[in-house]
Amino acid sequence: YHRTLRGKAMVSSELDRIPGVGPARRTALLQRFGSLKALRAASVEELATTDGISEGLAATIHDHLHGQVTTG
Repeated sequence: YHRTLRGKAMVSSELDRIPGVGPARRTALLQRFGSLKALRAASVEELATTDGISEGLAATIHDHLHGQVTTG
């Protein structure tokens, strides 16, 4: 049981909590930037240059990664 929980925690990502980012977009972002640290350092414009990421979704990703999540 503990191995299962630990395994799931190791595979999950902060990107999984962002609405509109599924497995394909998560993979595209990580392939383009290489790490979550690099994603945090990227601007909205840089995020939007990734295939499948619109300007609006890039802004949402940027806000989530920087703790600026707004509701509504």
